[in-house]
Amino acid sequence: MITSVNNEKVKYWSSLKEKKYRNIYQKFLIEGKNLVEEALKQKIVEELIVLGDTSDYDFKNTYFVNEKVMKKISDIESIPTVMAVCPYLKREGYDLERILLLDDIQDSGNLGTIIRSASAFSVSLIVLSKNTVDEYNPKVLRSTAGMFFSVPIIRCDLEEFLKPLKNKNFKIYGTSVTNATTLQNVDKKTPWIIIVGNEARGVSQNLLEFTHENIKISMNEKCESLNVGVATSIILYEFSK
Repeated sequence: MITSVNNEKVKYWSSLKEKKYRNIYQKFLIEGKNLVEEALKQKIVEELIVLGDTSDYDFKNTYFVNEKVMKKISDIESIPTVMAVCPYLKREGYDLERILLLDDIQDSGNLGTIIRSASAFSVSLIVLSKNTVDEYNPKVLRSTAGMFFSVPIIRCDLEEFLKPLKNKNFKIYGTSVTNATTLQNVDKKTPWIIIVGNEARGVSQNLLEFTHENIKISMNEKCESLNVGVATSIILYEFSK
């Protein structure tokens, strides 16, 4: 059992809480039973970190640690019973039918909620802008509630991604109230691309130039706006019908 927070393995694991070191090592940490068990099913776990001296998992590369060490590694106040180290995911062979583009989403909780909803409503691909919050951020991973591995996620220049698809069979929707159609009145035929914008400024104007139609959610006039995670979830639900 590892009991010292100065152990080299512990220092390495703890460093993965920071984006800088995640990118250096091309690894990320997951914590909690749901995410770990899903990662084990996907066969992507490299190291399993277990609190205590016994494990419920038949995994060769398992490390046992005490509470002090687990607290050092974990990003949350309540100490998890299990964590794992995984390599950055190779997203290949994804389906281009129901695509969600996220333009500079900054809040990790929002991104996690959107990933969770995208999984629930059968989005085939999530495309992140280069300035969107890191999908391997611990809070993002927790906010997905175990759904992180169920939908492909890539990161690229959104304009370059859209250019070859603009004149193909895709219907590209922007989430903007300007000249927008109410969500319930939109003709929701696949394949589609939905562009969701930054929490403060919305969808970038250069991306709106690619859209065929803008969509908006009808709301009580007393409500000025919705959280981007909530709004995206509503839109994806309507498009899944």
